[in-house]
Amino acid sequence: MIRAYLTYLLKARDAHSLHSPFVFDLYTYLIRADNPDEPAFGPIRALQRELLNDRRIIRITDFGAGSRINASRERAIRDIAKNSQKPARFGRLLYRLIQRLDAKLILDLGTSLGITTLYEAAAAPQAQLLTFEGCPQTAAVASNNFQKLNRSNIEIITGNLDETLTDRLKTVERIDFAFFDANHRYEPTMRYFEIALSKIHNDSCFVFDDIHWSDEMEQAWEQIKAHPAVTVTIDLFYVGLVFFRSQQPKQDFILRF
Repeated sequence: MIRAYLTYLLKARDAHSLHSPFVFDLYTYLIRADNPDEPAFGPIRALQRELLNDRRIIRITDFGAGSRINASRERAIRDIAKNSQKPARFGRLLYRLIQRLDAKLILDLGTSLGITTLYEAAAAPQAQLLTFEGCPQTAAVASNNFQKLNRSNIEIITGNLDETLTDRLKTVERIDFAFFDANHRYEPTMRYFEIALSKIHNDSCFVFDDIHWSDEMEQAWEQIKAHPAVTVTIDLFYVGLVFFRSQQPKQDFILRF
């Protein structure tokens, strides 16, 4: 990832390079407009501090690419909170995107302990949020976290995503926002993308986590950018944003975050 990050730094641009009004507005007033002191974030930060001190051990069932830091199946919750959770600024970015979209149906692939899911739920308390987690014991911890913060609009679907995603999406009319953080391999990432594509509309937004995490993820990101349904992509290195706006010319952006 060091090589990939150096390449990103060389290519990344800021608002002055943007000639697309849509992307300029998105970058200036949403991506770069972080507000860590938003009142909705306080309870989530407090919960995350609790998890960082939680010594309980759970058994991990992993259907994805696994962890580069801890390959053990027995892990302390505090270690998962430390090593697996995205930095808070990414949760806040998803929060702002969901608010901007006025999302009514949110798809969250990869619940983990539920911190990122809680940022998504806080952005749209009246939305339906479907979050998918492969590991039953991790899902149980996440479910308890949702209850602690009284987020009744979250439905957690537990099990192998290869088996649960298609069936659950049969009951969904359309997806407004989706965050892909379930399986950091090429084939599953592309398969989940294709499944979710059947439910997009003009203003849908997909966010892919760790697009430069491995050669497989970089390959998946290149394929996603090239897909005929995709018009605008934004590479922020750690995450990639995907839009399907038919009125936009096909463009790919690499921007500083």
